[in-house]
Amino acid sequence: MYLKTLHLRHFRNYQEQQVEFTAPKTILVGNNAQGKSNLLEAVELLATLRSHRTFRDRDLVQEAEELAQISASLKRETGISTLNLILRRNGRRTVNLNGENLRRQMDFLGVLNAVQFSSLDLDVVRGGPEGRRHWLDTLLIQLEPIYAHILQQYHQILRQRNAFLKRNAETLYTTSLQSELAIWNVQLATAGTRVIRRRERAIQRLAPIAKKWHASISGSKEILQIKYSPNVPLEQNNSEKVQQALLEKLQQRTIAELHQGTTLVGPHRDEIELTINQTPARQYGSQGQQRTLVLALKLAELQLIEEVVGEPPLLLLDDVLAELDPSRQNQLLDTIQDRFQTIITTTHLGAFDSQWLNSSQILYVKSGKISIEKVGVGRQKLEGIFQE
Repeated sequence: MYLKTLHLRHFRNYQEQQVEFTAPKTILVGNNAQGKSNLLEAVELLATLRSHRTFRDRDLVQEAEELAQISASLKRETGISTLNLILRRNGRRTVNLNGENLRRQMDFLGVLNAVQFSSLDLDVVRGGPEGRRHWLDTLLIQLEPIYAHILQQYHQILRQRNAFLKRNAETLYTTSLQSELAIWNVQLATAGTRVIRRRERAIQRLAPIAKKWHASISGSKEILQIKYSPNVPLEQNNSEKVQQALLEKLQQRTIAELHQGTTLVGPHRDEIELTINQTPARQYGSQGQQRTLVLALKLAELQLIEEVVGEPPLLLLDDVLAELDPSRQNQLLDTIQDRFQTIITTTHLGAFDSQWLNSSQILYVKSGKISIEKVGVGRQKLEGIFQE
């Protein structure tokens, strides 16, 4: 798939900007805080309807404006699609595909696929379980767009159940309270089971791919293992058994949940274990080794999405070359070649060899404005692809 054009209006620091992508690789050059990452964030939103930088749409809309707009045209094997996303300060969104407003946001997902890699991804290794869950959920949304709806349902039930627990925190544990809580338990266990089973399937597919990439990058000196660790047993990924295990654990923790006024059991508290040579990665070795792990994860994401959707996704690299040593840089750049359309941000061009520069479109970003400085031979290479 190839992103042909991107149009931003009142988004972050972009007042109005149209970008035409004319090569398999686009390098965005500029000083920090000029808008390079904002452009990648816009593409990420079109792919996942999520931003890894903020959960609030009002952060994405320019000050004094009520809404922001991100539009794009995308060429896939099935033809050309136009995507349009309107973000509002109040959080209400409009998604439009090929000129038609969609009633369900889920139907917008899966049109554009992208893998984002930034320095913030180190938090997947170094940070808490929430970051790892968010990473896995974002991947799953692209592999299986209905997962966005499943996750939304689960969190809605979780919010309602938490509100119920807070309201009754000081209440005696009566028979009527017990029966009402039992209804919430069944709803949470049903929705939670759907989340858990999909997460487990995704990890089962991703883990061996990531393990191979990690062995390749580390020279087979280190063994990476990725394991999904829900807070209930998951021996056979059987729906009924998982649901029953969730119900039993919810019943066991009832008094503690009422005392704390929050839900202590469910996939919102699960962990994704990352280990290198059987040692937890967050406690293991140097930053360089942690970066190797993240690089392996990202390359595995690219490969898995390509296998599932049948086309290579876009790759968005946000100033990561500076984070990698020359060996890891070369591993990444050699893997990309022209296989994935890549948009990469940098503060200088020194990390790229002449072959990369000559085959890349180079755009300069300053204060939310983009100028074309130079286009390499990439346009000639892709002139057939970009013709409608």
